[in-house]
Amino acid sequence: MISETGSPTVLTVTELTSSIKSLLEGKYRFIRIKGEVSNLRVPFSGHSYFSLKDSQSQIRAVLFKNQKRFVSHSLKDGQQIICFGRISVYEPRGEYQIIIDSIDHLGTGHLQMEFEQLKTRLAAEGLFSHEIKKKVPPLPFKIIVISSPTGAALQDFLKIYSTRNFPACLQIIPVRVQGEQAAKEIAYAIETANRIKDADVIVLCRGGGSIEDLWAFNEEHTARAIFHSKVPVVTGIGHETDFTIADFCADLRCPTPTGAATTIFPNGDELYTRLEVLKKQLGFRIDSKIENLEMQLDSRVKILGTLEQKFENLELRLNLGKTYLVQAMTTLLSTKKNLFFRKLQLFERNAPLSKLIARQQVLKLATSRFINTMEIIMQGRETRFARAAAVLNTVSPLATLARGYAIVTREDKGHGVRKVVSQSGEVSPGEHLEILLHQGTVECEVTKVHAPASPDDPSTE
Repeated sequence: MISETGSPTVLTVTELTSSIKSLLEGKYRFIRIKGEVSNLRVPFSGHSYFSLKDSQSQIRAVLFKNQKRFVSHSLKDGQQIICFGRISVYEPRGEYQIIIDSIDHLGTGHLQMEFEQLKTRLAAEGLFSHEIKKKVPPLPFKIIVISSPTGAALQDFLKIYSTRNFPACLQIIPVRVQGEQAAKEIAYAIETANRIKDADVIVLCRGGGSIEDLWAFNEEHTARAIFHSKVPVVTGIGHETDFTIADFCADLRCPTPTGAATTIFPNGDELYTRLEVLKKQLGFRIDSKIENLEMQLDSRVKILGTLEQKFENLELRLNLGKTYLVQAMTTLLSTKKNLFFRKLQLFERNAPLSKLIARQQVLKLATSRFINTMEIIMQGRETRFARAAAVLNTVSPLATLARGYAIVTREDKGHGVRKVVSQSGEVSPGEHLEILLHQGTVECEVTKVHAPASPDDPSTE
């Protein structure tokens, strides 16, 4: 602006801001604008503050509490909406914004849709399963923190650590927590943490922000690195209402970096106090135990003092009893020894071996007599048998046959046996006969039969 004198007019910040406000509110008194809800905040006043964005730009927006009655659905990050309102300038900060009167909902934003799709797919693969989540040690010593070295989240984490008075070893792996390469850096940092010796827990820290700001923790690289980690992973990302894919994969999800530090680090002062109490209790119990044992020892010593006299009397009685026992045993053994020798002599006289030898001699003599008697009997029987055989031989048909005689037989067909032929009339021509000789037989056929001669026939004389 040029003044009437021709020199430039010097404006204050308030004047310039008021001028810009008048221009914007005059030109954009009522507008309709489409975009995606991001970084939604609802403070105690009940007003809704958020950013309305598209792929290249964003504008701040505010929906006052009394205008929410004209909105059919609650606002959420990632929603696509059409806003009806007016442009205004918030003069204390010199920021322009849209004051919304009403809203039409179009649906979920593309980032929110990607979030839900990836969440569904990884859940189906089992990356969120509670059965595979590792237990976070209650008293971790070596803790690996993965976060931005310049972020407020790390400072909040370290602040809690400094107040907990817990002797833990911290190792920080610096990474970018937003941007295109952030997810790969976080995944590589988790792999690096798993190679650190004796690491007890890994902590992922990041402050709050919009869904775009937290997107590195919604990518698959980060999710799979957490899933494959052998060391338990704890997340403290964003605010209490912020949930990322990394939170679902983590072994333990904390609402904020401060909450993560509070959960991981026990209160050292309370632990020391508890240890002191336990130490005193243990000392008291040990002292009481020692006192009881000393009382028992004194009682045992007194008992042993009276037992000493009893043992002396018992020793005398034991020696006397020993003498009596030796004498009794000597007498008993002598008696048993004499009895044994008497039994031994009696046994030797009636020993089975002696009787067996005598019986063997008797048996041997009887056997000799039996054999002699049998020989005499056999000789007599052989003589008688020889005489009988001679007599039998004189009347035997075989002897007769040996002198040239024969026995003629024929088959009796009616009875199926052979009969001796003694007369010529008993056979007929053509009949087969068998002639028994002294040695062998002869079979022949009758060709002619002669009648027996009459006693008066002169030819028989």
